[in-house]
Amino acid sequence: MSKCRICESAVTEFLDLGRQPLSDAFLRPQDTDGEFFYRLAVGVCESCTMVQLVEEVPRDRMFHEDYPYHSSGSSVMREHFAGTARGFLERELTSADPFVVELGCNDGIMLGTVKDAGVRHLGVEPSGGVAKIAAAQGIRVLNAFFEEETAIEIREADGPADVIYAANTLCHIPYMDSILRGVDALLGPNGVFVFEDPYLGDIVAKTSFDQIYDEHFFFFTARSVQAMAERFGLELVDVTRLPVHGGEVRYTLARAGARTPSPAVAALVAEEEGLSDLATLERFAVSVANIRTDLVALLRRLKDEGKTVAAYGATAKSATVTNFCGIGPELVSYVCDTTPAKQHRLSPGTHIPVEPAEVFARSYPDYALLFAWNHAEEIMAKEKEFRANGGKWILYVPEVHVV
Repeated sequence: MSKCRICESAVTEFLDLGRQPLSDAFLRPQDTDGEFFYRLAVGVCESCTMVQLVEEVPRDRMFHEDYPYHSSGSSVMREHFAGTARGFLERELTSADPFVVELGCNDGIMLGTVKDAGVRHLGVEPSGGVAKIAAAQGIRVLNAFFEEETAIEIREADGPADVIYAANTLCHIPYMDSILRGVDALLGPNGVFVFEDPYLGDIVAKTSFDQIYDEHFFFFTARSVQAMAERFGLELVDVTRLPVHGGEVRYTLARAGARTPSPAVAALVAEEEGLSDLATLERFAVSVANIRTDLVALLRRLKDEGKTVAAYGATAKSATVTNFCGIGPELVSYVCDTTPAKQHRLSPGTHIPVEPAEVFARSYPDYALLFAWNHAEEIMAKEKEFRANGGKWILYVPEVHVV
């Protein structure tokens, strides 16, 4: 057992995904010596029910100048964030001089719409490379980690925030106490703190265990967020289920008593009955082990039959799959990806070559293992020629299957 990073109660481990590398550390072939590894295991707090990693990876190893993920790489996500920004502009950023702060603004995909509307904004982004991309678009960016001290400095310079927003960011941060004290310091009296992250309910229902990797420290539910918010004088006032990234929830927090909670909060809490029970999570762990068995068996059979297999999408979560399952270049010849920073490198841990997308089309494999399964509809529509040439997709969520 370890201690909960929210309430310091006991955390009981239920899933061990073994020795794992940094999920976004795509290596040059000459740099494979000395690769960093850690144990990826997950537990649940016996008191506040927060599901969390039991071992923390130092943040500067994950989020740095060369961090390769760009939020704007997907057309689906571009539209999602544009819609999110429009919603804030219509409902929250309506005062005479509104101010919005985004934690982990990445390449500015959401704040670009806010900027174009002439609204005061600030992105707080610790990864220097993507922060520079956002700044080059005229977005105001602070290249730093957000915590209490940062929030106080922003408040002194810019005044209170009407909206503090974070997308696929809050779950990355183990030091939640400093984050929420920072929110308390920066948020205006009637402001909202809105964040969206992968939802434990979807992860369990879909057995999407690859959502678990170094950068995802917490796995939220409405119940655990409600308990977390109360410890810092905040209140969960709304929840919205989102289809992006394999299933997320958008949580809206406000100062306690400032807003009337939506009925959606109580409804989702009720729906989660039993979700964080140890028995439920242990059954999930058994399903994860079954996926490993089935996926490796399929890949080995295809190899024995002389079929060619490549992978599609050098995602962060693919590191969990390849390293947990022991999938290397002997089973998957390469991974294709559109991100230049990942191309001509090796996947973390198992060292599968990463190639540009044109390599995929140059000579289609017989099968493509879809690591970017959360973008399946978009990818399959784009790669119609692969199917037309007899290619088949391998997916492993919610179970191993071929389409």
